[in-house]
Amino acid sequence: MSDEHDVQAVERLHEVYGNLQRELSKVVVGQHEVIEQLLIALFAGGHCLLVGVPGLAKTLLVRTLAEALSLDFSRVQFTPDLMPADITGTEVIQEDRASGERRFRFLPGPVFANIVLADEINRTPPKTQAALLEAMQEQQVTIGGERHGLPQPFFVLATQNPIEQEGTYPLPEAQLDRFMFEVLVDYPEEDEELLIIKQTTSDYSPSVTATLGADEIQNYAKLIRRIPIADHLARYALQLARQTRVGKMKVPELVEKYVSWGAGPRASQYLVLAAKARAALHGRFCVGSDDIRAVAAPVLRHRIIANFNAEADGVSADTIVQHLLEETRVEGSAA
Repeated sequence: MSDEHDVQAVERLHEVYGNLQRELSKVVVGQHEVIEQLLIALFAGGHCLLVGVPGLAKTLLVRTLAEALSLDFSRVQFTPDLMPADITGTEVIQEDRASGERRFRFLPGPVFANIVLADEINRTPPKTQAALLEAMQEQQVTIGGERHGLPQPFFVLATQNPIEQEGTYPLPEAQLDRFMFEVLVDYPEEDEELLIIKQTTSDYSPSVTATLGADEIQNYAKLIRRIPIADHLARYALQLARQTRVGKMKVPELVEKYVSWGAGPRASQYLVLAAKARAALHGRFCVGSDDIRAVAAPVLRHRIIANFNAEADGVSADTIVQHLLEETRVEGSAA
């Protein structure tokens, strides 16, 4: 990066990243990888799908992140009877007391926030899911023929419970593709769980200090897009995505055996953008192959559709991604 101003901005972003980690660790114990992935997606302008069993502090993490970033936070508990208007907002008739004239007035829904937590998104019917996902894609909602822009930055975190499937409406693959990352939230380590027990059963009440505002986040998102990536690394990201497409090219034997459908072009775009964000958060001015490898699993795991053979043999999407990372070489580099 030749622009000295951008170099200094990346150094400041690295400091901000460290401050955010410290603030979040006051409330959330462990989950360092999850926090890093959320911040990568946030600064890259993407959305996240968090998958984890109940009780792993997903809601607490998102609320604390909003506090640390001085952003408006909104939580929507998805249920089978939730309607699209319950998310986007609706128009009501309001009478002008002076003139007696009646007019439609728009009442914004909970989607009009910087960070929206869509809790258990797979518990609501497809029509309501689509309303949120359209807002994610278009950055606006249309009510009564009038467009209403969403606040910026706009960041959706949707959660899914992987063990309860009865009475749920799984997101279609085309809608899953709207999420930059699928983040796996796992059980804490033993020492971390002990600390959680001590904190949550005492009168300990930590406070989080806001470290960043909406305008600064927007500026850093633009900065990240200006970070350069070498051609051979961009091609490496491209090959990782293309190697998942069975029937389109020569792919590894394990992919041929276990994958029905592979990742689309959005995957390679997100691999590069997320790698740029990771490099910047770590204070580096260009992308390395390690950055791409680090974001490969959260970018690809929900875009790889495994077949029945994979389910029967216990082969997960993460196993397939790991195999791709081992088999795919970075051309034009010793990496």
